[in-house]
Order: sequence, then C-alpha cells, then structure tokens
Amino acid sequence: MLLMLLQIVDILLTVLWWFIIAQAVMSWLIAFNVINTHNDFVGQLWMVLDRITEPLYRPFRRIMPDFGGIDLTPMLVLILIIILQGPVLGYLARFAYTNGLA
Repeated sequence: MLLMLLQIVDILLTVLWWFIIAQAVMSWLIAFNVINTHNDFVGQLWMVLDRITEPLYRPFRRIMPDFGGIDLTPMLVLILIIILQGPVLGYLARFAYTNGLA
C-alpha cells in the first residue's frame, strides 16, 4: 500500500516537473515575442500554468534575492523535485520494503 502511494507521489512530481518546464519555455517564448498572450489559447494556457506553478513559487520568491529580470525560482523548485524523487522517495521505498510495509 505504501509503495503504491509513493508511486503516485512520484507520478505527481513528474507531472509537476513538466508543468514547470512548459511554463518556463512558454515564458521565454512570450519574452522574445514568439507567441502572444492576446491569442485566446495562449492566454488561457499561460493562465492555467501560472495558477498551477505560482503557489509553489511564492514561498521561495519571498526569500530569494532579486536578480533583476532573471527568475531562478523555477530552477530551485525543480532541484527540490529532483531531491524528493531521488533520495527521499528512494529511501522511503527501501524503508517500506525492508520493514514489510510494501
């Protein structure tokens, strides 16, 4: 049961990873005026990605220094996801397996 829960968490973190990547790429395309947010589809997609990622970024933006026009918050969140998916979930899975909780 616990292993199944850990797999669900891993899948959710992977989906979140791709949302962050999509939002970052889209922000670059908007910044370089490749796509325009006045397009209905682009505007809606941007709004959805922003609503998903902004609650994750907000606590880190409060403590991160201002780098001008560069936002390193997505990279920080991606690093935390890597840490959660690798060592933390791996340790919890090994712990569950060795203690018969799997």
